[in-house]
Amino acid sequence: MGGTPGTVRLSIFPLPGVILFPGLQLPLHIFEPRYRAMVSDALARDRRIAMIQPQAAGEGAPLFTVGCVGKIDNVEALDDGRFNIVLEGIARFRILRELDVTTPFRQVEAELIEDEEGASLSAVERASFEREARKFAMSQGYAVDWEAVARLDDESLVNGVSQIAPFDSAAKQALLEASDLATRCEMLVQLMQFFGRRDADDDGRVTLQ
Repeated sequence: MGGTPGTVRLSIFPLPGVILFPGLQLPLHIFEPRYRAMVSDALARDRRIAMIQPQAAGEGAPLFTVGCVGKIDNVEALDDGRFNIVLEGIARFRILRELDVTTPFRQVEAELIEDEEGASLSAVERASFEREARKFAMSQGYAVDWEAVARLDDESLVNGVSQIAPFDSAAKQALLEASDLATRCEMLVQLMQFFGRRDADDDGRVTLQ
């Protein structure tokens, strides 16, 4: 993936409110010409695309500093040039600088973040998380297979909820940037409690404001 020692060069896909975590999958429909070019480029090289959130709307908006590299696990090329792809999260990364490139898509120099493998929660942390998750799901009217949830390992459960929960961009970014699994779990519990104590915003998302 190139770059100076200890760094990687990444093609980035900035999407507000969309978060990918290592070990999880993210389906995407690619229709904009620049991102169709990015997918074609990734398929010709290492199949890797870096997901990251912009800090504001608009062309060339500044980016948050932490995102997640995904590898194209499945791809459907449509006749009109669009793609349906599934990204598999590989590793979080931290942007060092944005590169001056001639490609229609943006690229950055970044360092990969080494997360602890097989991270786990204490029994108390897991029980507290599942209790709040049940309350949250009930308040939102979500149908959940709790037997399947109980079979998930801690990392898949916490990261999975972080990825799909209806929080705003700032909350999702804070979850992604959490230093470890226990910190992310604690943050999620607080967010679910906060969400349960107040009415949702008009767009249905809880905010950190």
